Amino acid sequence: MKERDIIEVLRRENPEFQKLEEEHRSLEEKLQEFNSKYYLTPEEEMEIKKIKKQKLAKKDRMAELIRQYKRGNGGQSEK
Repeated sequence: MKERDIIEVLRRENPEFQKLEEEHRSLEEKLQEFNSKYYLTPEEEMEIKKIKKQKLAKKDRMAELIRQYKRGNGGQSEK
């Protein structure tokens, strides 16, 4: 099973994956708002760093869920 197929399965069947994906999307929207500003205050720059760390943590967890799914399904590789 290809990774994109696994992601589709997790989107349908795994509430944690669904929540992580939605939170990741929301954080990306916040970053876009900051990126549209001409000037950022030091507080906003710190907030951007915090958001980026949160996004990365969520992406890492989603990748872990994908790896777990692969292992749980006999470790089938792409065909």
